[in-house]
Amino acid sequence: MATQLQSEHKRNSGKILIADDESAIRRILTTRLSMVGYEVVAAADGREALSLFETENPDLVVLDVMMPKLNGYGVCQKIRTQSEVPIIMLTALGDVADRITGLELGADDYLTKPFSPKELEARIQAILRRLRETNANRDVSAETIQVDALRIDTVKRRVYKGEQLIPLTYIEFNLLELLLKHSGEAVSRSEILQELWGYAPRRIADMRVVDVHVARLRAKIEEDQRNPEYILTVRGIGYASQRLPIVEEAIGA
Repeated sequence: MATQLQSEHKRNSGKILIADDESAIRRILTTRLSMVGYEVVAAADGREALSLFETENPDLVVLDVMMPKLNGYGVCQKIRTQSEVPIIMLTALGDVADRITGLELGADDYLTKPFSPKELEARIQAILRRLRETNANRDVSAETIQVDALRIDTVKRRVYKGEQLIPLTYIEFNLLELLLKHSGEAVSRSEILQELWGYAPRRIADMRVVDVHVARLRAKIEEDQRNPEYILTVRGIGYASQRLPIVEEAIGA
């Protein structure tokens, strides 16, 4: 185990903010994530979490829902007004609707308590690896994608509807880009989950992660979510982009 952790230490990097009012969970996660190479800062309540977020500029945030002073939902909302940093919610709530509330507020993923620290570590690693790969693979000569009034700048990772900038989270942008890359094809929810979140669905609730993000994306880019123009539901399969994208000239050409 020690050798495995030392090996993981060499390839992991980044700063993680852990916010949980249970000292045992903070201690366990801080110890484990530090051992595999991450820098970890921890908060015991929502207000402290926001304060540390401002001063520490973490690469990823892990938020417990039930915290004093300000709960995880409130922290998530406030962070989303200023940052697209990846957020993973921890929840002990049993109802599926309660679990996905964090996703609807802008979180990228969630785990229900009790959870395996190893599973959380794997999800953190998958998100940050994809984030690093995305940044490393940016090409200043890359092309933009235009679909009707929607313009996707793949270099700056920005989306415009007409002249209006549409703020998307890291996951939302990747979701839109994935569907457009497979334009004209149906992409299953399990494929989307595997591609963007890095894990295969093990229960029906996992699929809701994809559904909620599609709903959030539609709310931002569609004129009428009930009659979407850009992201269609393919019943029994998943989702697809409706129209073939038009590739514009390379940026800076």
